[in-house]
Amino acid sequence: MVLNKPVGMAVHRGAGVNEKTLVDWLVEKYPEIKSVGDDPSQRPGIVHRLDKDTSGVMLVARNQPTFEKLKQLFKERKVEKTYLALVIGMPKKRSGVIATPIGRLVRQPLKRGTGRSALRGARAAVTEYRVLERMGNYSLLEVRPKTGRTHQIRVHLASIGQPVAGDRVYGGVKSEMAGLERQFLHASSLQFSYPEGRRWRFDAALPENLDRVLKQLRRLRKRKNHAT
Repeated sequence: MVLNKPVGMAVHRGAGVNEKTLVDWLVEKYPEIKSVGDDPSQRPGIVHRLDKDTSGVMLVARNQPTFEKLKQLFKERKVEKTYLALVIGMPKKRSGVIATPIGRLVRQPLKRGTGRSALRGARAAVTEYRVLERMGNYSLLEVRPKTGRTHQIRVHLASIGQPVAGDRVYGGVKSEMAGLERQFLHASSLQFSYPEGRRWRFDAALPENLDRVLKQLRRLRKRKNHAT
C-alpha cells in the first residue's frame, strides 16, 4: 500500500504518543496487517517511518512476503527516497553529501546528534542534497537520504548550519516565518523495483500549507528584486 501521511500524525505509538496513530488507522481499515512485520504488535505492516511532523509518501506491507521483500530493498538501499526541505540560510555548495554518524544524545536521549562524542549508539548516515531555489534567507533543497536513521535529514542539515525551517527540535525557528506552523520537510517521492525489472515511482504533492509558504517567499523575492 502507498499512502500520503499527513503532518501531525505519528506512525505508531511510542514515548509521549497518546493520540490516534497511522497504525491505528491501518488496523481499522486493513485488519489483515495485524500479523505482518517484525513487531506486528507495535508496528504492523510498517516497513519504514516518517517523523510525526513530516508529511509525504510512505509504503505499508499488507502481507508478510511483501514485507520481507520491501524490508530487504530498504536494507540494500535500493529504494530511492526524495524529500523537499526548506532550510534557513544557504548551503556553501549548490549540492553536496553529508556523511557523519548519527546517534542518541547522552544527555537528551529523545534527540539525535552527529559525530561520536556524547552520543550513544552512533551509526553511519549519508544524506545527499541539492539546492533547487534560493529565496532571501531560505533555500529550498531536494534531499536524498541514503540511510534511514531517526531524524536523519533534520540532524544532518542542522549539522551544516542549515536547519529545516520550522523545526523546533533542531534549531529551525531561529528565523520565524509568517504562515509556517510546521517543519518544512515533505517526503515527495519513492522509487523502487518490485518485482525485479518493474520500476515504480510514487509522488506526493507538496501540501497546501507548504506550497503557500513558498509562494509567499517567491513574492517577497520578486518585490526585492524590483526594488533594487
